[in-house]
Amino acid sequence: MRTLSITLIAGMIAYAASTAHARQDTRVMTCAQAQTLIQSHHAAVLTTGPDTYDRFVRQFGNECDWPEVPISIPVPTRDGECRLYRCEEPPFNFPD
Repeated sequence: MRTLSITLIAGMIAYAASTAHARQDTRVMTCAQAQTLIQSHHAAVLTTGPDTYDRFVRQFGNECDWPEVPISIPVPTRDGECRLYRCEEPPFNFPD
């Protein structure tokens, strides 16, 4: 009986830990919902596909480490393509 109780408790803890870290999926959110989530948290890691995820940030904030800046990329949302920002090094185009 004690082994069953310990196993049950361990399973409940593992389940709680796995659901606590589940990422929200942009494909089931509207573009406005995804943008609002990022604005309210300043940054969020979101699932963007079956095997893809990324960290998205506000356009005007300090969530990126130097020398990275917020760069707009398209992501899938429930209502079509949505432009969100992630941290990337800026492209440098030097004249010849």
